[in-house]
Amino acid sequence: MVQLSINGRQYDVDAESDTPLLFVLRDSLGLNGTKYGCGIGQCGACTVLLDGQATRSCQIPLESVGTQAVTTIEAIEQDPVGARVVTAWVGIEVPQCGYCQSGQVMAATSLLKQTPKPSEDDIAGAMTNLCRCGTYNAIAAAVRQAAA
Repeated sequence: MVQLSINGRQYDVDAESDTPLLFVLRDSLGLNGTKYGCGIGQCGACTVLLDGQATRSCQIPLESVGTQAVTTIEAIEQDPVGARVVTAWVGIEVPQCGYCQSGQVMAATSLLKQTPKPSEDDIAGAMTNLCRCGTYNAIAAAVRQAAA
């Protein structure tokens, strides 16, 4: 049994210690906003926050989470920065297919929590999640708007 702090709640999870956090979120806890994309930590669809840091959950085994606070897209609007990011995302109408957007929002929130007034280089460096629809310009615009 592993105890996790997710979205401000404590969960006791019956899973092997090497199970990726992504599978626990989706399969055990029903938090399906975090998406499975590539499974190798490259695309970013599975991005969550671990103590505020954007983290690819498909690559993090439960044993590595420890006492870190996990935040998923389901709770991101409870954070003032996350709420600003979501408002900007909706206002600019960033998503097309939407599949990658939960991970994009998590990455943007992490960036703005660490760097409230990011430069263009900061945005380019932090927003490395893949978007098959190519909404990168809209993503950067939404990050700039959320930072303003």
